[in-house]
Amino acid sequence: MHDIVWSESEKRTARRVFDAALRHELGEIIAEFKARATRVTTPEEMWSVGEYLARKRRAVEQKYDYRYSRLLEVFGVLLSEKRIEEHELGGLGAAKLAVVRRSAGFMN
Repeated sequence: MHDIVWSESEKRTARRVFDAALRHELGEIIAEFKARATRVTTPEEMWSVGEYLARKRRAVEQKYDYRYSRLLEVFGVLLSEKRIEEHELGGLGAAKLAVVRRSAGFMN
């Protein structure tokens, strides 16, 4: 996928979809972190919250890779997780959408 050429409009679409999905997922993590933190009453529970954050950080950093060579696969993952909808990728060309759909199909 290293030879895929991205038009400027495709890059804008990709950035918008990527950023929105990342913001939404981070918002979910923040909400869960706050809920867990308010329930902490012991040091063990406190460390558990820290471990939760560390796991989520690794997962987010691994999933959200904005290199154009990886972006279609990232969108496939996000589509399979229902973090984005296919219509949001409407600014991408047909060949790119086909790759995203294929990637999403492998995740299911």
